[in-house]
Amino acid sequence: MCVGLSARVLSIEDGTALIDASGAKRSVSAELIDDLEPGDYVMVHAGVAIAKITDTSADETGKIMESLNGYSSQDR
Repeated sequence: MCVGLSARVLSIEDGTALIDASGAKRSVSAELIDDLEPGDYVMVHAGVAIAKITDTSADETGKIMESLNGYSSQDR
């Protein structure tokens, strides 16, 4: 099974995006997506931003992942 991770783009420089995925900040390749801006949401797989998504889709993905992990953001 392949799992993508939704994340918010914090910054972009030289084809690399700094993302925030549930509080974890990572650098990923952003070369597959045109017109990517800070504040956009992306789906990330294997260190590559593979698609731009809406913030609603990001929220839905986060809820699904939390339910699979048995963890709720309300548990923080």
